[in-house]
Amino acid sequence: MKNTPIDYDIVSQKIKESKLKSIGNATIREIKKLVDQIEQDTGKKFVRMEMGIPGLPPTAIGVQAQKDALDRGVAAIYPDIYGIAELKPEIAKFVKNFLNVDVSPEGCLPTVGSMQGSYAAFLTLNRMYKDREGTLFIDPGFPVHKQQLKVMGQEWESFDVYDYRGDKLRDKLESYLSTGRFCSLLYSNPNNPSWICFTEKELKIIGELATKYNIIVIEDLAYFAMDFRKDYSIPGKPPYQPTVAHYTDNWVMLISSSKVFSYAGERVGTMVISDKLFETSAPDLLRFYSSDNVGYAMIFGSIYSLSSGTPHSAQYALLAMLKAANEGRFNFVEQVKEYGEKAKIMKKLFLDNGFKIVYDKDEDDPIADGFYFTFAYPGFSGAELLEKLLYYGISAISLDITGSERHEGIRACVSLVQRSQFKDLEERLKQFHQDHK
Repeated sequence: MKNTPIDYDIVSQKIKESKLKSIGNATIREIKKLVDQIEQDTGKKFVRMEMGIPGLPPTAIGVQAQKDALDRGVAAIYPDIYGIAELKPEIAKFVKNFLNVDVSPEGCLPTVGSMQGSYAAFLTLNRMYKDREGTLFIDPGFPVHKQQLKVMGQEWESFDVYDYRGDKLRDKLESYLSTGRFCSLLYSNPNNPSWICFTEKELKIIGELATKYNIIVIEDLAYFAMDFRKDYSIPGKPPYQPTVAHYTDNWVMLISSSKVFSYAGERVGTMVISDKLFETSAPDLLRFYSSDNVGYAMIFGSIYSLSSGTPHSAQYALLAMLKAANEGRFNFVEQVKEYGEKAKIMKKLFLDNGFKIVYDKDEDDPIADGFYFTFAYPGFSGAELLEKLLYYGISAISLDITGSERHEGIRACVSLVQRSQFKDLEERLKQFHQDHK
């Protein structure tokens, strides 16, 4: 087995030098560092699927608008914490056009990426009630969200939704929410890492239980409208990006510009707070904030403390991209369909060589082709498979770090894999299958 595409001895040595206790429990950044070192020492390029970052050029409309803003001198001026005046109504229009949800511009807030949005949401919402402080995660999910809670010293629990799709979700979810321990609930849709997409039935269940138990749903829409099985790209016309906001007033949306606009480097995203939640009074907030109003505490307590606002020029980039999308001049979904097309090809290469897709269905429907997919190989745990694949020049992350209970699984991100690498991927998978079947 030592005759592998990547030098066996070098890979073994680099794994040893990394001092990682378990490759399967390594973080995304740790895997990236390890693979960087192996590539450097071997001169061989990996098929890299560990990092969930854009693989397309940034949206030109945003780049030009940001340049123009810098030329006007905005870099010298502090932006308003709650967002530049022109941006807020444009966010509200976007939410109406592409989710069919009405929201006041007041609750539309630019953030330093969705990561700041989730941090500010946890920080504020999980302090609304002194007798409960925590978040329930519908997993699998983005590991750093749990890291944020750990840094804050807040409690959390999670469950893997794999066996609880459709009607089965209600009893499972209620078993947690009925305990009264949680302030908030978070999931991503489409999901990182599994690429499952909740159905309208499932969103209705989540919304109804959120209302029943007074839980705030934090809906992470990092991969907005990227379920390519339906066309969500036409402003003001169905179908719309599915959302829990149709079934409850207790919600916060996190809308990223990193993937759908390929604008990750400027760290600009959007937090959208429902009108009801924005105006909610929660007296227990006065333990930490000068106001018991949720919207005020979010803006002038949490966001102000975290960053004093979102970078000024990046807000103008976001404004231009949203405005073009709202006016139908920019089909932001069309430009990212490349991810789905690559996923379809790559999944077939895995399936043709003895692998299986782990999260493969949305209730009864085959899962979409998109930014991520999950795979396994018979006889290996995810941790074992991840380490084995390094010798074949293929990198990914184990599902173990995502809250998944499918311990045989691996998450693959298609974004950085070039079509020119498909031949290498196919040959490496064939050799792996030949060596291990």
